[in-house]
Amino acid sequence: MTISTTMRRTAAAEPCDLSAVEAAGAIARRELSSRELVASCLARISERDDAVMAWAHLDADAALAQARQADATAPSGPLHGVPVGLKDIIDVAGMPTGFNSPIYPDYVPDADAACAAMIRKAGGLILGKTVTTEFANRYPGPTRNPHDAGRTPGGSSSGSAAAVADGQVPLGIGTQTSGSIIRPAAYCGIVGYKPSFGEISRVGVKQQSGSLDTLGLCGRSVADVELLRAVLVGIPYRPESPAGTSFRAALCRTSDWDAAEPCARAAVEDAARRLAEAGVEVVELDLPAALFAGWSDEHRRIANFEASRNFGHEKRLFADKISPDLYEGRILDGERCPYDAYVAAQRRAEAMRAWMDEAFDAFDVVLTPASAGEAPSGLARTGDARFNSLWTLLYTPCLTLPCGRGPNAMPLGIQLVARRFEDEKLFAIGSAVEILLDDATGRSRPTG
Repeated sequence: MTISTTMRRTAAAEPCDLSAVEAAGAIARRELSSRELVASCLARISERDDAVMAWAHLDADAALAQARQADATAPSGPLHGVPVGLKDIIDVAGMPTGFNSPIYPDYVPDADAACAAMIRKAGGLILGKTVTTEFANRYPGPTRNPHDAGRTPGGSSSGSAAAVADGQVPLGIGTQTSGSIIRPAAYCGIVGYKPSFGEISRVGVKQQSGSLDTLGLCGRSVADVELLRAVLVGIPYRPESPAGTSFRAALCRTSDWDAAEPCARAAVEDAARRLAEAGVEVVELDLPAALFAGWSDEHRRIANFEASRNFGHEKRLFADKISPDLYEGRILDGERCPYDAYVAAQRRAEAMRAWMDEAFDAFDVVLTPASAGEAPSGLARTGDARFNSLWTLLYTPCLTLPCGRGPNAMPLGIQLVARRFEDEKLFAIGSAVEILLDDATGRSRPTG
């Protein structure tokens, strides 16, 4: 990592504290230069890198050169001059992609992934590559939760969530196959967004499960991820107006409700109560047990069957360099899954999606836990994904919003889920919930 140790934050409020929308607006109005913003982010990284360790690759000189070029040209899009961190399973031309694996110590792609190219087209800068778990699976990288270095930031998009939460970059891109965006965002106290399946191109991203992988976004507000989503989908950025209280929310406890910590259950139920008191119609949603029984097994069969094929090169030539977590827990499990069982899992998943799609006729958004609770102590595991994997399987768009603190003063989050391809409605409702809950404590950036 080539970061100047002379760069230091000198004031309580620095450009790196701005949200992406605030920074983009300030740059467009010439009230802030891209170089000032990038230098502030680099200073924050220099100050905090030893504690958080969110970056797999960072070249300060190259980042500042991108910023100077942005300042020398007319605004070219809604992200002009704004830096973004990309998870280290995403190709960026001229930057190493390591996948947090010893198999790829020297891989430097010649071409940008589609998402990186779309960021550049919109005037944004690629600040660097953020730490991932091994091939976006369970085996962790070195990143620590910025609120407590003895706790996990979650995974697999560990570095993206931690860097955004710590003020090191305003936006981060990760991926989700189970819970790899929503859970780390909740653990780190920021906004995480998983789009409707298929909306954002995955070209140039290491594939694990073609039926489940999605890119996901990390930001400091709903507006931030809404902006980045418009850029990546390639549509005009027209932010949705907050929905006020004119929406219907369905509180869904799911069959795993009792596995959540009391603080996580209380956060969701308290949010439901506060929404109802504000005038939002809140109902209960019970998923039909006969249809949804065994959904986690269906998710596992699909994910592992496809991963065992997609990691064919690595398992054939470098099996000794793959962690047991990935090799035994996913690849070998996928190899043991009969094709007929895989097809049956796909069909059952489609039936669940069809039921869920119709269920949304009765409400606008689902309110449910974003995680099992606070970020767990220790760095060996990245947390329980069961409160996210169901919605990944259902292809629905999801947001996590910070919602208070747990008994150890760690951030908690709630999860909002909308019907597939109703992402705009999710943003409008998410912005309204953000205002109604007005959670400054859950969202606050670490002060270390």
